[in-house]
Amino acid sequence: MPFWLILIVVGVILAIIGFAGVGNILIWIGVIILVVGLVMTLLSRRGGRV
Repeated sequence: MPFWLILIVVGVILAIIGFAGVGNILIWIGVIILVVGLVMTLLSRRGGRV
């Protein structure tokens, strides 16, 4: 299971049980890691075609 997905799932669970502040932070960290990973993947694929 990818690290970003674990962070998002744990963040959602914490938000549901009442730790909204911590859960929200973990959700955003997971989303940021996901977006950075997608951008790096796209850039590495694009660079290889030249």
